[in-house]
Amino acid sequence: MRKFLLPAALLALLLLLPHSSPAFMGEGCAEGKCSDCHTLTIKEARSLLKGLVDEVKEVRDAEVPGMWEVDIVKNGIAYVTYLDYSKKYLLTGNIIRIPDRKNITRDRVMEVRNIKEVRIGLEDCLVIGKKSAPYRVIVFTDPRCPFCKKLHAELKKIVEKDDSFAFFIKMYPLKIHKDAYEVAKTIVCEKSMKLLEESFEGKEIPPAKCDGKAVDENIELARKLGIRATPTMLLPDGRIVSGYKKADELIALFRGKNEQKRGEKK
Repeated sequence: MRKFLLPAALLALLLLLPHSSPAFMGEGCAEGKCSDCHTLTIKEARSLLKGLVDEVKEVRDAEVPGMWEVDIVKNGIAYVTYLDYSKKYLLTGNIIRIPDRKNITRDRVMEVRNIKEVRIGLEDCLVIGKKSAPYRVIVFTDPRCPFCKKLHAELKKIVEKDDSFAFFIKMYPLKIHKDAYEVAKTIVCEKSMKLLEESFEGKEIPPAKCDGKAVDENIELARKLGIRATPTMLLPDGRIVSGYKKADELIALFRGKNEQKRGEKK
């Protein structure tokens, strides 16, 4: 009878491996759950990540096998990171679940930052479209940002095509644009779309006639939401979308999520 024989060197290697971690094993730790033999406490995570993060808020098993999901705070902003079972590697960035294309990291970040619970005042906003439109998007804009200028034109195209959209523009000046802060205050004080568009064209804007406190509030709100670039859009479902995109691309992005939600209800 023919027998399956292991090469002597491989057999010796297998005998030296710990029994709780057999070679080539996929999801799971021998018999039972991964959590039966791999544990991580908040106290241990704080010790491991000391100096890398400011605070560790929570630890849980990640959806991805072989990892823990770790909620951390860095520079006052909450993030979701991943620590592997060897406790040697910290991973940052988005994890996408392939079968349904769900961004599981983004959804967790929305929870830990309580984005859906944040109350956002719209009194200081300039509006593209009808204020009563059913689909309302908040746009963080720097009045001296060239990409904000390009997005601004695309947002106007969207409301011309579809009046179910409205865009509420919040002034969020970045430090890299030297006069953006003072310009933003003037625009907020005057509540003037004309001044915003003149600013996009590089024209000189007069000094503010009020304290422009709303600009400081917008900067603080952006910090809490983890927004650090312009243009950035906050969608009604809590998604954050950064950067310039064309009108048709944005409509597909907005509609795609809406269609998915309607499909889930059926």
